[in-house]
Amino acid sequence: MSAAPIQPAVELASATERSWPATIRLFVQITRPRVMALVVFTGLPALLLGQDEWPSMWKAFWVLTGTAFAGAASSAFNAWVERESDARMARTRRRALPAAKLLPGVVLGYGVLLTILSAVILTWIGGVFAASIGMATIAFYVGVYTIWLKPRTPQNIVIGGAAGSTAPLIASAAMDGTISVGAWILFAIIFLWTPPHFWGIAIFRKEEYEAAGYPMMPSVVGDQPTRWRSLAYTLALIPVTLIPLYLGYLGVAYGAVAIVFGAWFTYLVIRSLRERQPKIDYDVFKGSILYLAVLFLAMLGDLVVQGVGA
Repeated sequence: MSAAPIQPAVELASATERSWPATIRLFVQITRPRVMALVVFTGLPALLLGQDEWPSMWKAFWVLTGTAFAGAASSAFNAWVERESDARMARTRRRALPAAKLLPGVVLGYGVLLTILSAVILTWIGGVFAASIGMATIAFYVGVYTIWLKPRTPQNIVIGGAAGSTAPLIASAAMDGTISVGAWILFAIIFLWTPPHFWGIAIFRKEEYEAAGYPMMPSVVGDQPTRWRSLAYTLALIPVTLIPLYLGYLGVAYGAVAIVFGAWFTYLVIRSLRERQPKIDYDVFKGSILYLAVLFLAMLGDLVVQGVGA
């Protein structure tokens, strides 16, 4: 059965009707800045974790900028590909493309520009290997996750989560042309964190994802089996967060934070299992963001203390 044509939520405004600040805000919104900020933040510890020396502020800034542009390009291409699906969801129908605030061709070109900027910056400051990881991330996110996996399989976010986990790999490769053990640990943390994070919002917004035609896990196997899967990933995640402590990369202070907040996040997932209410799953979604932010902040704090004491 073919989907009904999608009507834009608002009329397309001409360039003369919109101020420059408003236009800039639209282009910033296309990149999903909160997601991009979290991605960049997860790459920051990889600049220090297990490294013999700290990078200069100059190098760190440009590595993270190139990484941010790769994430921004992925979001722009995603917005272009999913513009009709976004129009079917209350959570996304006010975004720039489904709301007809920007033309699709403009957003596509914006994505290409961001990709080029990312490739140039990462090659210049971190080398070809770091830039290759950045370009592979964009290709995987857009081609494998957005176009192929997301509309076809409930495992979309499990496999596609790899694309959102590569910031530490890019940062590490930019340091010395190799990927450190520490960067792979950070990659694994983000990879295992992604399913319980995303499935929380997938349960809460299940009807919207169904209207958009996506076979999300709650729609395919049910809410409660999805919650059990979230718990399995969470229980796998907690020990991985302690590996940096075991290897001596990070200290007791980080370990205490990882244990306490890991227990708290596990409690949120178990609570969703017991109460079986979508609003509790939304708490899991929100809590997962706080959990990851605190975990990586604790890493940074520990690394800074180590650096000062060295």
